[in-house]
Amino acid sequence: MPRAHSEVHLVSRIGWLRASVLGANDGIVSTASLIIGVAAASQSPSAILITGVAALVAGAMSMAAGEYVSVSSQADTEKADRAREQQELLDNPDLELEELTNIYVARGLDRKLATDVARQFTAKDPINAHLRDELGLSAHLEARPIQAALASAASFAVGAAFPLLLVMALPAPWLAWGVAAGSILFLALLGVVGARAGGAPVLRATVRVTFWGAMAMAVTAAVGLLFGAAA
Repeated sequence: MPRAHSEVHLVSRIGWLRASVLGANDGIVSTASLIIGVAAASQSPSAILITGVAALVAGAMSMAAGEYVSVSSQADTEKADRAREQQELLDNPDLELEELTNIYVARGLDRKLATDVARQFTAKDPINAHLRDELGLSAHLEARPIQAALASAASFAVGAAFPLLLVMALPAPWLAWGVAAGSILFLALLGVVGARAGGAPVLRATVRVTFWGAMAMAVTAAVGLLFGAAA
């Protein structure tokens, strides 16, 4: 008897991976940028540390709320589509069977085989057959608001913690440059981890993350210098 062949595909990680990488990236970039901007304005180390802690707490809560609201909207849309398909299956089962048949014909099956496949799927699980093949919805891509919110908040806090550790470890004269260099290194590591977890090219992901992070920190530093000079 042949053994069952099980596979774990990378697409199953999309829900938590997107939220985690986005949260960690935002945590590093926004907190480091804020720290560098405040440091460039010649604020005291204690004020810089308090600013960074406030950025971590506020950012984590904001990420959680934003992800929850955004993904909940996606979940509401999926529920509405499911309810609509269920009603259409009740009202026009023959038309829905023909619709499913035409989808399989368009994908390359001859009409007889497409009809047989559509009938078998309809007999077993008609709603999921239509959600999957007509609307492109699947369990792998299902919206999970709470999972996304928790992943975003936790990853933001972890990302924001790295610049804060640098603030506590570095002497005041080196603080701005040290946080910038360390944060770029953290972003590069995040790019590598995210690329490997998602099966993407490592170099491209790393360059993309570090470039835009460095740009954000440079702009914030320039603003801090401008206000520091004007003070």
